[in-house]
Amino acid sequence: MLPNIRIVLVQTYHPGNIGASARAMKTMGLDNLVLVTPRCFPDPEATRLAAGAEDLVDNARVVGSLTEAVHDCVQVVGASARLRSLPLPHFDEPADMAETLVANAVDDPVALVFGRERFGLTNDEIRHCSHQVSIPANPDYGILNLSQAVQVLAYEVFRAWRQRPESDFRMPRPSHDRPPTRAQLGHFHDHLARVMRASGFVTQPHARTEEQLQALFARAQPSRKELSLLRGLLSSLERDRNAP
Repeated sequence: MLPNIRIVLVQTYHPGNIGASARAMKTMGLDNLVLVTPRCFPDPEATRLAAGAEDLVDNARVVGSLTEAVHDCVQVVGASARLRSLPLPHFDEPADMAETLVANAVDDPVALVFGRERFGLTNDEIRHCSHQVSIPANPDYGILNLSQAVQVLAYEVFRAWRQRPESDFRMPRPSHDRPPTRAQLGHFHDHLARVMRASGFVTQPHARTEEQLQALFARAQPSRKELSLLRGLLSSLERDRNAP
């Protein structure tokens, strides 16, 4: 199960933070590290600060975009120090986040996403996530180093995994009952946007309405079967509109 839990670091500036994050991961049984356009990698400093987790650094997958990093994941949780304008489901307690992440990881890939050292994830990157999580800290000084944040959330994930009964890992859920991947949700939102524009409901391709609907479906968390039903409805509306 733990290999299904992916740690994604976006545009890490200091290579030492990659090594320190790998060390934090390994202590909690995680080994799936993905790097999105790191500034400097590979680098000896990353290897040095891994301190026993060099294998995670050596096997880290480097990709060119956050979309590529999480397209096959059914849940993507962005670690964010503050709420954003996009009203995604938000976990105030990391323990609650870890329970749902581990439950989904039994059958499918999931991801925890961490942003840049200085300013975290952008709003556009948060839109690639299904949820957000914040780490409660001193309100007068709530600044965590990147690897510290990875350590805190990796610990919560490991603790949630240890507390699940063995029976949860024996019988996989049917595919249609599982959450859709981010790629499947993306195809649905593209389909929905196309239908809305064709009907005249939305006249601008980047209208706020589309963002609000994406947030709505993120909160609803439809299954793959339910998403297929919605896409069938959209296809039917398209056929009716195009009929002579």
